[in-house]
Amino acid sequence: MTYDLARSARLSRRGLFAAGGALALAPVLAACGGDKKDDTAKAGESSWSFKDDRGRTVTRKKRPERIVAFVSTAAALYDYGIECTGIFGPSSPVHGKPNPQAGDLDVERLTSLGEAWGAFSIEKYARLRPDLLVSNMFPAPDLWFVPQDSAKKIQEIAPSVGINVARTSLLNPLKRTAELAESLGADLGARKVVDAKARFDRAVRTLREAAAANKGLKILAMTADPDNLYVAVPDSYCDLNFYKSLGVEFVEGKKSDKWGFWEFLSWENADKYHADLIMIDNRSSALPRQQLDERPTWRRLPAIKAEQTVDWAMEERFSYAGYAPVLEQLAAAITKSKKLRA
Repeated sequence: MTYDLARSARLSRRGLFAAGGALALAPVLAACGGDKKDDTAKAGESSWSFKDDRGRTVTRKKRPERIVAFVSTAAALYDYGIECTGIFGPSSPVHGKPNPQAGDLDVERLTSLGEAWGAFSIEKYARLRPDLLVSNMFPAPDLWFVPQDSAKKIQEIAPSVGINVARTSLLNPLKRTAELAESLGADLGARKVVDAKARFDRAVRTLREAAAANKGLKILAMTADPDNLYVAVPDSYCDLNFYKSLGVEFVEGKKSDKWGFWEFLSWENADKYHADLIMIDNRSSALPRQQLDERPTWRRLPAIKAEQTVDWAMEERFSYAGYAPVLEQLAAAITKSKKLRA
């Protein structure tokens, strides 16, 4: 089922998640809950703690080892050498290729709690006997892909950490994810990690230079479903927000609802804005390029006619290793794109 951020936020509040019978869950929840008293020590007695972006401090008697995370969050932690036990969110191959949200994860070795929106299996989660749940937030305080209807039950099984990735700079979730990884045992001084950060810093300079060299180039970031084309509101997305600070110029979508991530355009009005380069959502949930190309209004867009497009890694893993190639790809696309007539 195709969804968009704004739509999914609404759907989550309509109770799409069906969690199975409460009686079936009770023994599993009880088994996990039995350790809660021992594991939730007072802050002064705990050997591990982390304050997340909701302002909540999670404490444990020992460093969490059995971690369950949203797939791109798990992929980011993996870049720092932290392996998760389970994942949730889209992880299956897309058109025969590894899911871009999974990064370098070997997803077949991990227990998936569900890939579709609202498909988080509490039964599977409880059986993993997790020490910690981690996810992003679009925005806080809700954990991305954790169904709100069952959030209380999920929270009873293990504490959670949320990293905010909305209405902030990309640098913030990158920093916070690295801090979380370090608290979980990662060595931020490891050669792999240091090299990834150096590559990211080079990519930042390259993107800034590309934007300056092609000043005035207008970029539109979008996703789509059968009903609408959705134009991103750049400041709502940490990556677009950061790219703007480097001089990249975006089409500014207008907020269509209270969540403020998208402007909704019917396909008849898909040509409302002129763009020289289009960033196309690369998630498996977005309308695929083949179906986009079947729409006359899409094919008539100047950037599409000129073949000036680039993937938008909308839910890329928040690690320097994850984002360095994303910045490099965008810089290359900006460099080769030309300003087009409206």
